[in-house]
Amino acid sequence: MKRGDLVLFYHSGSEKRVVGIARVETEAYPDPTANEGDWACADLVPLKPLKKSVGLDAVKSDKRLRQIPLLRNSRLSVMSLTAQQFERLLKIAETNA
Repeated sequence: MKRGDLVLFYHSGSEKRVVGIARVETEAYPDPTANEGDWACADLVPLKPLKKSVGLDAVKSDKRLRQIPLLRNSRLSVMSLTAQQFERLLKIAETNA
């Protein structure tokens, strides 16, 4: 992630849904709360909630999103999306289609 990048905020707990858009404020730096391992964090600025959140089931059922890392490794905290995948998720949030 680079400063200024837009990101989709995903609730990974029991809710499992994309809920909003944020902007990267700082690039990755060592996580000061980590006691072991190679943990990193970045600061985000919330921009806006999505009109309609996008649940994991909707992501799984969309043919254009079948290759996103979330569906292959749900344990990832941060993952890259192509511009097309990002735009598709926004479109689903607007239309719930």
